[in-house]
Amino acid sequence: MFEKVQIAPPDPILGLTETFKADPNPDKINLSVGVYKDATGKTPILGTVKEAERRILEQENTKGYLAMTGEPVYCTQVQQLLFGEGHEIIESKRAATAQCPGGTGALRVVGDYLHIVHPGAKIWLSNPTWANHDTIFTAAGLECEKYAYRDAETNGLDFTAMYESIKKIPKGDVILLHGCCHNPTGIDPTSEQWSKIGDLLAKQGVLPLVDFAYQGLADGIGEDRVGLLELVKKSKQMFVCSSFSKNFGLYRERTGALTIVADDEKQANTVMSQVKLRIRYNYSNPPSHGGQIVAVVLSDPELKTRWIEEVAEMRSRINAMRHLFVKTLKAKGVDQDFSSIIEQRGMFSFSGLTKEQVLELREKYSIYIVDSGRINVAGMTPDNMDRLCEAIKSVL
Repeated sequence: MFEKVQIAPPDPILGLTETFKADPNPDKINLSVGVYKDATGKTPILGTVKEAERRILEQENTKGYLAMTGEPVYCTQVQQLLFGEGHEIIESKRAATAQCPGGTGALRVVGDYLHIVHPGAKIWLSNPTWANHDTIFTAAGLECEKYAYRDAETNGLDFTAMYESIKKIPKGDVILLHGCCHNPTGIDPTSEQWSKIGDLLAKQGVLPLVDFAYQGLADGIGEDRVGLLELVKKSKQMFVCSSFSKNFGLYRERTGALTIVADDEKQANTVMSQVKLRIRYNYSNPPSHGGQIVAVVLSDPELKTRWIEEVAEMRSRINAMRHLFVKTLKAKGVDQDFSSIIEQRGMFSFSGLTKEQVLELREKYSIYIVDSGRINVAGMTPDNMDRLCEAIKSVL
């Protein structure tokens, strides 16, 4: 049977990382995959994570399976982080959460649920969006459509076009929205724009699916809830897929969650019963270690405070790199305006570089950027900035 199998194309992002690792150039720079790096170019383990692991190692007494929905303490902490302690959604118990293997796992579970339980529903993705969104939902059997998002001329949000696109989404369809730090553009709606989006979705009967993978890396843990909280004021029903890969640095632990928001507790439990069927035939139950870490940190007031400070340090470094990048390009005499990158948030930005320029950077300078021109700002450091900007100047 295997004789007829053809080589599959490499993943546009993870495949690029494999090429980067094989590059012998000692001065190579990886701005492709979405992994945070510190000023030395390393992906650190947070101090709060190490402390949580120490406690887990001392107290852990079993490696038995978790429930299909994971550890209850973890799920409780996920909801408090999403909505804030004491929020009406939590108090009324009209949210139900399942621990999932990363945000990617949560998205696939939603895709399977929608395909089986709501056949005919299409899912609408921003143009552009994370490269894996379309792949995940197509694999789940969903039909993917696009709504307008980025203004190519200003490298900002084209809210008018976005709003008009959403108006065309039929009742009963699903729209995927990025909770903050839009991937790949780094462009987010304002609080007022989120409110208008919520009004429109409620009026049209479109179900929001919020991909919330970067909480804390835009403006702050609480501040980054603004979009989600505006949406839940207007829409009683939605899905939220969240991840702790970035804000906890738990990339390899695959720690995420799927949260259902429904009209009431009974409805939330009914939908979760269908979600659990999808979990059972997909991976049965989630991995434990990352969820334990998150639960320990968020359940301890002192550790939680320290964690918030660590997230702030990451956010500050990323924003500093945005400013240094724009400043260095300008100092080198680059005429193209990159100032919009300063206004964007999170790990990613659209550089405006063409595919041809990206390939030239890769081949001549061992600088790795995905073909779309999306750059991982967290991969920039004070040490590699001069070389990076000099190379970009040469290909412009």
